[in-house]
Amino acid sequence: MSCEQLLQQIKLNGTVPRHVAIIMDGNGRWARERGRPREFGHRAGMTAVRAAVEAAGDAGVEVLTLFAFSSENWHRPQGEVSALMALLELYVRKERRELKEKGVEVRAIGDLHRLGPRTRAAIQSIVDHTRGCEKMRLNLAISYGARDEIVTAARRLAERVREGTLMPGEIDEELFAGQLYFAGDPDPDLLIRTSGELRISNFMLWQLAYTEMYVSDVLWPDFGREHLYRAILDYQRRERRFGRVLAT
Repeated sequence: MSCEQLLQQIKLNGTVPRHVAIIMDGNGRWARERGRPREFGHRAGMTAVRAAVEAAGDAGVEVLTLFAFSSENWHRPQGEVSALMALLELYVRKERRELKEKGVEVRAIGDLHRLGPRTRAAIQSIVDHTRGCEKMRLNLAISYGARDEIVTAARRLAERVREGTLMPGEIDEELFAGQLYFAGDPDPDLLIRTSGELRISNFMLWQLAYTEMYVSDVLWPDFGREHLYRAILDYQRRERRFGRVLAT
């Protein structure tokens, strides 16, 4: 089936995931298979980012979250980290105007204080430029780690308890979730991981409690519209129970 036919089938099925999260994996292997440095794969992955954003918007997805740079990625060689930061800045310059025209609001999620001033300013510029757009929200998880997110939320609530503005018994799931980076977003309905790896890599540990998972063997630079549509179609065939037994 063509991409257009796949999209039409998605719309006929009716149930589109509100929130899709993607662990974009395989840039390094893609480059190695071609005898090129890892930075070459990361640059090629930018094309796949554009395809995913456009395809998600066309399918009717409300929130798309991309795992762009993890807190663990800071341990990679400095040259690769610098190249990734430069690519983030390039993405902002190339895509900021078009994202706004397409109605995509961009949010940056993670410990942004670890970024250099130039990269942080570039990311803030795309956040400011697209603020208020309503067709789709694009979350860029940058310098993000889920364990750190959870610990940070716990510290915030502990501080309120220390100040006497919150009683421990008042802390419930809703209050805790409100302290997380993704507060205000629905939990992901669908998590996609490329390159065939079977792990979630410290990504959205709280939010993925009942998320449907889809693993693709395709390396991220080769992941296009068709692959995203097929993941959504697979999601549409599933029966979500959220721990319950559905009546027969």
